[in-house]
Amino acid sequence: MTSTNLDRREGAAPPSGRDILLLAQIVDLIRTGVANTRPDLEQATSLGRTVVNERLREGMDLGILEEGGTAQAERGRPSRTVRFRAEAGLILSAGFADNALHAALSDLDGTALARSVADADVLDGPDVVLPVVQREFQALLKRAGRGRPVWGVALGLPGPVDFASGRMVAPPIMHGWDGYDVRGWFRNRYEAPVWVDNDDNLRAFGEWAIDQPDDVRDLLYVEIGEGIGSGFVTDGRLHRGDTGAAGDIGHFRVTDDPTAVCRCGRIGCLAAVASGWGLSRILTRAAERGESAMLAELLATEGRIAGHELAKAIAASEPVTMAAVRRAARLTGLTVAGLVNFANPGTLVLGGSALRGTDVFFDTFKAAVLEQTIELAARRLVIRPSTADFEIATLGGALLVARRLLHPQSLQLWLGAGTPIGSAVRIQELV
Repeated sequence: MTSTNLDRREGAAPPSGRDILLLAQIVDLIRTGVANTRPDLEQATSLGRTVVNERLREGMDLGILEEGGTAQAERGRPSRTVRFRAEAGLILSAGFADNALHAALSDLDGTALARSVADADVLDGPDVVLPVVQREFQALLKRAGRGRPVWGVALGLPGPVDFASGRMVAPPIMHGWDGYDVRGWFRNRYEAPVWVDNDDNLRAFGEWAIDQPDDVRDLLYVEIGEGIGSGFVTDGRLHRGDTGAAGDIGHFRVTDDPTAVCRCGRIGCLAAVASGWGLSRILTRAAERGESAMLAELLATEGRIAGHELAKAIAASEPVTMAAVRRAARLTGLTVAGLVNFANPGTLVLGGSALRGTDVFFDTFKAAVLEQTIELAARRLVIRPSTADFEIATLGGALLVARRLLHPQSLQLWLGAGTPIGSAVRIQELV
């Protein structure tokens, strides 16, 4: 809250519980664009002019609302609009991809004000990685924060997350993260609400928002990176399942091959044969057996076939590599077709590092999905690659914070104070 707002409220009684309830409703109507003039608000709420004006004055005193421009009226005098002050607070969000941290500073509409990228590997554990996230957050605030308060934080992690507690649950290879209080780590530094989620959920939400922000079409997002995961948005909400495990498709069993041992310890998982890690393992074995001169040379020179080495083999259309990529894409597409038949999304998005440098993975994946999808589920299905692969998790995180923080139920908890600082625990309990 600014000093101007404090001066305006000096000596005034705080809004009552009923006033806050009505103000939360009005703020939500203005923020979502349903109504932004006094006559429209009166009609939408069935409240009288005096009550609407009093609540708007309180919202302006609290620094949440302000007078806008003039709206054209069909007849009669034009009405002044009221706008939600998206600049009143800031949102910090971060996610991981390809051993890099992607961070963003956004306003309360989820619009990015600044972004950054830093080297970070989640396998190093939270005690190493979280300080890197904090360093990037502080740099973003220094660059574009302009002294405004942080009102919410979001972090996407590549593994199973209990959304209610913000803690990872038995991630197969992420030692040190199991049960770690990531939410508390950031809340102690910002005193703001913190949400921790699976990164594929955040990517799914970001893709849905930029694809059809005013549409109700469900969206299924599939990520092919070092592992394989997915996120599903239905009716504009992320579907996490009962405990937050929804979308972990990388551990669907797709083969009985005893050599297809997944990093989770099980045999035959999709991730073991179709993820970036799975492809690296398959191609490394092919190189060791002498099946490809190029792969053998890459292995001898670089010591592995992953990341840039895999990209080089794909760019050269190396036959063993292309056969493995097509098989991985087909297996993934056939697996996802079952999800499409079950959930019937309107949009299917494929993202991740496996797509870079070639169209073969996406084209093969799409053909396999359509081959196995029933006619009715495929009738209006749009299948497309990700539009903003690296940045999409930070966008999804910012939008998740905005949705949660500015939901009418949350507003009722903190609006009377003009800031969510100090109400973080109660806000986070509204899962």
